[in-house]
Amino acid sequence: MTALYKGMGFLAGLALMIILLISSTEFVAYYMNGYYEKEYAKYQVTEAISIEMEDLLTVTDEMMDYLKGDREDLEIYTKIGNTEREFFNAKEKKHMQDVQKLFLDAQKIRFWSVLLVILISGCLLYLKKGRCLLKGIQWGILGFMTLIGILAGLMAYNFNRYFTLFHLLLFNNDDWILNPDTDLLINIVPESFFRDTAFWIAGLFIAGALLIWILAWFLLKGIKTGE
Repeated sequence: MTALYKGMGFLAGLALMIILLISSTEFVAYYMNGYYEKEYAKYQVTEAISIEMEDLLTVTDEMMDYLKGDREDLEIYTKIGNTEREFFNAKEKKHMQDVQKLFLDAQKIRFWSVLLVILISGCLLYLKKGRCLLKGIQWGILGFMTLIGILAGLMAYNFNRYFTLFHLLLFNNDDWILNPDTDLLINIVPESFFRDTAFWIAGLFIAGALLIWILAWFLLKGIKTGE
């Protein structure tokens, strides 16, 4: 039975990592103060598409509201150069619809992951198997971090290849293949932007995972070995 209890703890650890990864992604995408403005300035986005920073940040806020499900559409008008026009074209809207679905599905996955952690933790603590829970969580963290480390290594080796593969796995159409000459979206979030964003998400995720692992280690020291 001990193996079963440790397996349940391991599953809780994996679920915790899923929660942490999704939350880290959301924090960078939605709530990291000044992130988009700094990235736009870094890659001279406003000059590339002839838009004022204030207008671009407004478009970005509306886009993020759409991804969160707080906005029904992406009919956003702004001034590009000397022309008032709609920012997103039909292909960009179709792609962003697919991206929105990913973000909303991630929220559902996080909800069920939270529920799983609560149920497993409650069950093991009720059975006085706190040590199995904490040990399992630590192994779950190590297992998930190993997988992330392998993926990070592959991305570092050939970012463009695995970035493309990532899109092929997530999307069942080619709407994500945008043209910088006709599509503004790819100009405001170039490949370098995604590389920076992946770095920040990974940093937050690793820091959170280490904190959880260390917390589990301290709690284990307070639990008798025979439990």
